Amino acid sequence: MGVVNRRNSAAHTSNQNKTTSIQLPLGIFGTVLAVLFIGFVAWSYQTIQPPPPKICGSLNGPTITAPRIKLRDGRNLAYKEHGVPKDVAKHKIIFVHGFDACRHDAYVAKTLSPDVAEVLGVYIVSFDRPGYGESDPHPNQTVKSLALDIEELTDKLGLGSKFYIIGFSLGGQVVWRCLKYIPHRLAGAVLIAPVLNYWWAGLPANLTNEVFYQQKLQDQWTVRVAHYIPWLTYWWNTQKWFPSSSLIADSIDLLSLQDRELLPKRSDRKNHVAQVRQQGEHETVHRDLILAFGSWEFSPLDLENPFPNNEGSVHIWQGDEDLIVPVKVQRYIAQKLPWIQYHELQGAGHLFPHVDGRRRW
Repeated sequence: MGVVNRRNSAAHTSNQNKTTSIQLPLGIFGTVLAVLFIGFVAWSYQTIQPPPPKICGSLNGPTITAPRIKLRDGRNLAYKEHGVPKDVAKHKIIFVHGFDACRHDAYVAKTLSPDVAEVLGVYIVSFDRPGYGESDPHPNQTVKSLALDIEELTDKLGLGSKFYIIGFSLGGQVVWRCLKYIPHRLAGAVLIAPVLNYWWAGLPANLTNEVFYQQKLQDQWTVRVAHYIPWLTYWWNTQKWFPSSSLIADSIDLLSLQDRELLPKRSDRKNHVAQVRQQGEHETVHRDLILAFGSWEFSPLDLENPFPNNEGSVHIWQGDEDLIVPVKVQRYIAQKLPWIQYHELQGAGHLFPHVDGRRRW
């Protein structure tokens, strides 16, 4: 009987040892999995977080070379003046640059003859939009905030109660915002090949779908990310697994035949192109994508005529061979807003503002 008890006891001890030997590896495996998961989450979080911008004038930041005005919230806007002195100007114009550009890319000022500027009394001020060039970034930038920045810029420069505004490409989209939020300050407005938002209310789904799917697949996804999951915009445009924005990559595939012929006229950009993104890509080109294609609190198609008594006018200029901004949508917007004076240029691409002013369309 004692022998049996000893055998049972030995068997029980053996079973306990086996149970213990099985639980220990499982516990370690669970811990390893937990550590790996936490590490993956931390790595993922770090991957989608953009690096801090290199603020102009800060320690190790770019040097400040341009005149700047300080806004109410403490940010600075860098600007550049063109034409006649503002004190004697008859026409005071704000120029808003496009995507991946800066105050030096004031095409209207560059193509305007000094003699014409003198005779007509034209003063133009271009500025670096927030984050670009030497203007401070604005991480909390909204569709409305830039219009208010422009209003404050004109006040700080003493341009008076009314001014004209011209915007090119994405800068043209900014003009829509000014027509919404500060129409009482405008003497007139010009939108040159203004970028569209595929989610603006009032645009027919069949039209937006048609032009949306005419984009390269990589650009379709870039726009989708900016609209639906904007917090992934930095990651999407810096990851190496899939091709991202061809616009950020400055792909020549986006240029029409005329655009390619005009490229030599942009050769002066080499003198300042390093300044454009010098504070970081996220607060420049990535922020542009988020704002341009995000959710807007208004649609341009809902705007009313800001000049009901014909005291001013609004113009859209668009090339019919523009491969970046689809002409079909501009035509539709112009039809729905009869107070818009629409000008379509045959054979023109996106870069037609570089064309010699003597050309006849």
